[in-house]
Order: sequence, then C-alpha cells, then structure tokens
Amino acid sequence: MNAERKASWILVLTTLFAAFGWIFSKQTIAGLPPFGFVGLRFLLASLCILPLCHRALKQASGQDIGRAALVGVLLSGALLSWIHAISISDTLGEGAFIVSLSMLIVPLIAWALFKQRPKRIFWVSLPIAVIGLGFLSLSEGWHPQASQLWFLINATMLALHFNINSKYSQTLPVLLLTCIQLFVTGVLAMIASLLFETAPPSVEPSIWGWFALSALLATALRYVLQTLGQKHINPGNAALIMILEPVWTVVLSVVWYAEQLSHAKLFGCVLILFALLVYRTDGRFRLRRFS
Repeated sequence: MNAERKASWILVLTTLFAAFGWIFSKQTIAGLPPFGFVGLRFLLASLCILPLCHRALKQASGQDIGRAALVGVLLSGALLSWIHAISISDTLGEGAFIVSLSMLIVPLIAWALFKQRPKRIFWVSLPIAVIGLGFLSLSEGWHPQASQLWFLINATMLALHFNINSKYSQTLPVLLLTCIQLFVTGVLAMIASLLFETAPPSVEPSIWGWFALSALLATALRYVLQTLGQKHINPGNAALIMILEPVWTVVLSVVWYAEQLSHAKLFGCVLILFALLVYRTDGRFRLRRFS
C-alpha cells in the first residue's frame, strides 16, 4: 500500500474517531458541565501533544505563540457553541450535517478577509446546501430549534477558525500550533465554566470513562492522526474524505440513541452531503477505492 492510500485510510479512521467524539461528548455532559468538560478535555489533549512539540515551543518567538493563541481563541468560540448545541439537542446526526456546512462558509469568509473570490462551483453548491438546511429545520413547519441555530453559529465559527488556522499553519509548526490552540481553548472554556456553571457535587466513575475516551481518542489521537494523514495526501482529497464525519455521526446516533430521522430531514442531509461533494470535487466527483 503506497503512502497516499495509507494516508487515506488514516483519514477515514480520523473521521470515525471524530464521529465517536459526538457520542463521547453527549455521554460525558450527562454528568459534567458542558463548558467544564470542554476545558478539561482540551487541556488534557494539549498536554498529550506537548511532548511532541516541546523543542518547537522552546524555539518559538512570542509573536508565534501569540498567533497560535489567537487561533485558540477562535477555536474556543467554535467549540463552546458546539458543546452548548449538543447539550440542548436531541438529534446529533442532524447537528453534524449542519456543522459540516462550515466547508461552504469558508469561501465566504476568505472572500471577506483575504479578498479571495470563491470558485464558480461554490455558487452551484451553496443553494443546494441551503435547500438541504431548509429541509432539516423547516420540515415540520416554521419551528426552528435553538440547537439548530447554535450548530449554525458553530459552523460559522469553525469556518473563521479554518481560515485563520490555514494562514498561520503556513509559518508555524503544525504540532506546535495544534498544542497551543488546544491549550488556549481549554483555559478559556474553564474560565467560562467558572463564570456560568456550577460544579456537580459528585461525578460517577462511568462519566470519567467517557471523558477519557473523549480527550484521548476523539481529541488528542484524532488531531495527531489528522495531521499525519494530511501530510501525505492532496488537500482536496483529504477534505473530501473528512466529509464522512457527519455520515458516521448519523449512523452512530441511530445505533446508539435510536434517533429517528423523518424522510424530509434525511433528504436534507443527503442534499447537504451532495452539495459538499459537488463543491469539493468541482462537480466531477467519482467513487474511489482506498485499497
């Protein structure tokens, strides 16, 4: 198996870990405050990555650390809105597809920040995605849920983070950038928890088990695998594989929580997935084997 195919399988495994992260998070916040959970999770994940970038951290300038910290501030905003949405949502699969719209919001933010005009295919994909979002949120009449709005805010924040992260990843070591932004996210989430949440008097041991899975598998290992996979594959192909995350999330939420998606909402998910495929492949997608 050549390096690119191996990287493809690594990224497929990454999307599966990311999807399990939705389940692990939902299980954990049943016993931990949502913001506190994010804080502890990302602080632990950053400490796991620290040994891999210790030398780069010692050599980094104050300006480099400041840039990485700024990316962490954006990531914290995205993750706090995400975990709040999960805490008030009953449909993780639907939320995963709304969050996946961040890929189509990225070009709009790049246009606003860096004057980079979107590709023509973007204007074909965007209306399809908007119609899909409509089926998700309006399938039962005009009764939008608060969780849907928070998932959409999260998608916008992720798109902003993606643009700034891409800009600074050109000049900063990847693991250093990842470690610092995870650490900053953890610190800001802990501050938010202290300000807005109350610590539970006790936490069941099973909750800490879910927390460990979330921090070690769905965060630290997931980001390391993603970095490793992206190193040996074309960025466009990598982005296409990452679209699998919401698909896995729907499958897991149906199996784990017995979620019921109406035909209209399922059609909305399909439209969003189709829009992402059209955009990522310039309208010329085809199925490829990974082996």
